[in-house]
Amino acid sequence: MPFATADLCDQHDDQIKVAEPIFRSYGANLAFAGRIATVKVFEDNVLVRQALAEKGEGRVLVVDGGGSLRCALVGDQLAVLARDNAWSGIVVYGCIRDSAAIDKIALGVRALATHPLKSIKKGAGDRNIPVTFAGVTFVPDQYLYADGDGVIVSAVDLAG
Repeated sequence: MPFATADLCDQHDDQIKVAEPIFRSYGANLAFAGRIATVKVFEDNVLVRQALAEKGEGRVLVVDGGGSLRCALVGDQLAVLARDNAWSGIVVYGCIRDSAAIDKIALGVRALATHPLKSIKKGAGDRNIPVTFAGVTFVPDQYLYADGDGVIVSAVDLAG
């Protein structure tokens, strides 16, 4: 499924929303796309692990971490879990850690920054609800496309 977000914007400008350019790119896959699954957490990654332990089927996990820059929600072990369970990518409105290791994993990852501290483990949060950040609402089962130019979302599959 080769695509370029710039081309998708040009061809489908009435069907896409473009996320603000706040994310840094990690992972070995610069470009990734898939149906959206969501988790909403704050400095707690238990639900992130639970989601990534499921079959990804090419989906993208969108993690609304509240924009916290105080700990990481994804590390190399969760990135490997995501790759092994066929997730296409992860977008984190928060931090990751183990970035050098993640950069070698065949997975697309976007996050605000890196932070060496792991999160707490209480299991608080929500799954598969619409989440809003970066000027976009990410709705489960809609589609996300990410490449070197940015992150876009659409209610329909534009690259299928």
